[in-house]
Amino acid sequence: MRRVAIILAVIVVIGLGLFFFTRPKPIPVVLKEVAAGKVEATLANTRAGTVEACQRTKLSTIIGGRIEYLGVKEGDKVKKGQLLLKLWNDDQQANAALARAQITLSAKRGEEACIAAVNAEKEAKRQSELRAKGFVSTSKEEAARTEAEVRRAACTTAKADVAQAEAKFRATRVEQGRVALYAPFDGIVAKIVGELGEYSTPSPPGVPTPPAIDLIDDSCLYVNAPMDEVDAPKIQVGQPVRITLDALPGKVLPGKVQRVAPYVSAVEKQARTVDIEVDFDKPAEAGKLLVGYSADVEIILAGRDNVLRIPTAAIQEGGKVLVFNADSGKLDERTIKAGLANWEYTEVLEGLSAGERIVTSLDKEGVKAGAKVTPDEKAK
Repeated sequence: MRRVAIILAVIVVIGLGLFFFTRPKPIPVVLKEVAAGKVEATLANTRAGTVEACQRTKLSTIIGGRIEYLGVKEGDKVKKGQLLLKLWNDDQQANAALARAQITLSAKRGEEACIAAVNAEKEAKRQSELRAKGFVSTSKEEAARTEAEVRRAACTTAKADVAQAEAKFRATRVEQGRVALYAPFDGIVAKIVGELGEYSTPSPPGVPTPPAIDLIDDSCLYVNAPMDEVDAPKIQVGQPVRITLDALPGKVLPGKVQRVAPYVSAVEKQARTVDIEVDFDKPAEAGKLLVGYSADVEIILAGRDNVLRIPTAAIQEGGKVLVFNADSGKLDERTIKAGLANWEYTEVLEGLSAGERIVTSLDKEGVKAGAKVTPDEKAK
């Protein structure tokens, strides 16, 4: 009996040792205290937005030709109406000179024809007076009247020739405009395609030919950002926006929705989106921005101050959260009723009280309702 008792005691000791060493250890978790704060309902862009210029034009000549004059270089500031580029057009200038000469010639011929018409009309009047006195025959009077009418018609035709020559000259001026590029507004030359003496090709619709000159007005900038089509009905012109740029880390710029596109963009292999345009409330605060900067926008739909809130990342499917029970050291599952929410915080209407602590490290293995846990002090 004594031997049996000793064996039983050894078995109990071994069992207790195995239990002690094999028992599940508490899982260290990150806890967040439920507290009051501000919560906003927001929408964010699906892909990075872009800083755009209010005025930007990519200029190309209407016809192709060799660049004869290039009056700017990349980075130059230009004024509205300034000549930027011109193609070789000696042939057009020759045609313009010819048209100008034809105007002069037609005017002289018209002057001659009209003088002859006046003289013919005077002669017809004399013949009519002589016919009334019986000094000339009726046929001679009619011949003089006919001659006067012919001369008057020739005068009218000559005037029409002058008008035709002037129209032809104007047409040559229009042709000359097809080979020149003028700045349509004050701006900065962003890019030039082509050098002096090279051949410049126009950009017809549907053909990806680069423009000759890319002109930007950087005095007015806005952000163009794509938003998910599901969020489009919630977006209205005038809503406040927070703008952040990778080029200005840590800086948040206020803005407003200026425009919502009236259609959905369907880009291959990408989600359907609606483009919005956002203006800066205080452009001076942004400083010198470059067209093409990437930007993110966060539209503020609504906001509440001093409401009970928790990190949005702590909410599981079905509106469930894991609450730390300090008495048992275990996790209790709780279903909450959420109010306003964004990617950072969610308002809690029901299900939690201030001061309770919930788990935010849901990605850890074994973190579930009933699990034995311990607060991870290092994560604070």
